[in-house]
Amino acid sequence: MRAQATGYAGDPNVSTPYLDKLASESARFTTAVSSCPICTPYRACLLTGRYPLTHGLFMNDLCLNNEAPTFAKIYAQAGYDTAYIGKWHLDGHGRRSYIPPERRQGFDYWKVLECTHEYFDSWYYEGNDENHKVWDGYDALAQANDAAGYISTRADNRKPFVLMISFGPPHNPYDDVPPDYLNRYDASKLELRPNVPADLEEVARESLRGYYAHITALDECVRRIDTALHEANLARNTIFVFTSDHGDSVESNCRPEHPSVNKQRPYDESILVPFLLRWPGASRPGAKTVSAPFAPPDILPTLLGLSGVDAPKTIEGVDFSPAILGTEDIARPAVLIAGYSPFADWRRGRGGREYRGVRTERYTYVRDLRGPWLLFDNENDPYQMSNLVGRAEYRGIEADLRSALDRTLREQSDGFLPAEKLREKWGYTDLDHNDSVRYWN
Repeated sequence: MRAQATGYAGDPNVSTPYLDKLASESARFTTAVSSCPICTPYRACLLTGRYPLTHGLFMNDLCLNNEAPTFAKIYAQAGYDTAYIGKWHLDGHGRRSYIPPERRQGFDYWKVLECTHEYFDSWYYEGNDENHKVWDGYDALAQANDAAGYISTRADNRKPFVLMISFGPPHNPYDDVPPDYLNRYDASKLELRPNVPADLEEVARESLRGYYAHITALDECVRRIDTALHEANLARNTIFVFTSDHGDSVESNCRPEHPSVNKQRPYDESILVPFLLRWPGASRPGAKTVSAPFAPPDILPTLLGLSGVDAPKTIEGVDFSPAILGTEDIARPAVLIAGYSPFADWRRGRGGREYRGVRTERYTYVRDLRGPWLLFDNENDPYQMSNLVGRAEYRGIEADLRSALDRTLREQSDGFLPAEKLREKWGYTDLDHNDSVRYWN
């Protein structure tokens, strides 16, 4: 789900009344960046608080090892119960395979499948039962109901808990959505972004119709979960986060690459994600904006800081809890954006390339293996239609951003290796990540 696709973010098409309400009560991170905008790397960053070249998951369908402390293990050690519902995508042993307890990274309550995008025939495994079950109807709504049920059991339990709910939509297929939500949108009336090519407008409208329908369904899921928190009298002492693992270009495809690529690339539709965090207090907090760039490894230390739980030294992210609580500003100029190994929809034959870059509050700067590739002034060019690389009037800005990227790569010991060398270094040479079909088996 891309950052722009909510009412509170100004999208003129989508209906997200509950997310808009949540945004009015939360810290809203306006430069939340998916540093490596695909599923598995982001999720590994979230659970470990580390960057992809530390935890090693820089492509999809790889397995997260047990070497470092991870989210649920840290919270369990601090006395929390732990629960996970929905999509996992961190096991790498087959998208429909049973995941044994030793590969669940410390989560106890477990209703999970590695990955599916069949939202009306959505498998899951419950606990230690190796026989799969199927969510009733549209999986996101069923998962939200299960989460609400879990929350209801906590009403009289004084033990704290961590609950993660991971939905598959609004990932395509865009038409695999309940008719009640799909019929709320008229494709002909949708307002397209200016960077949509004229010859793609018709298909863009149809894709957006389903994309927005998924998002409105997720808005209802959030309402059900938060209603359960209030009914259990837990809302005022619970941290509530809404975010996504990467964005989606959907219709915004006036790019040199193949127009069907929806993620992986370093454009804002792909890398910017929503991030709302409502934190406990004696009275409901008002809206707060955090504009400093925020990356996936920052999530875990920030939540630990708000929870009063010590963060292990293995964590590489930044604790933003002082910025949320108003005790200290976080002066971070830029965060990494990276494509380590092109594969699947964005394989080399379709324009895929390795890249490293930085996203600041205002600018995007990206290099590929040949040299400078992209420079956008996102304040003056919010749809990223004018590449400023090499422009004389931006020479100083480009130099500053290049220095920021060089510094980031040094900090992460990233030698910017070609994909084949990087896969060889990590022992991934037997994987064919050009074949997207095999991951559905």
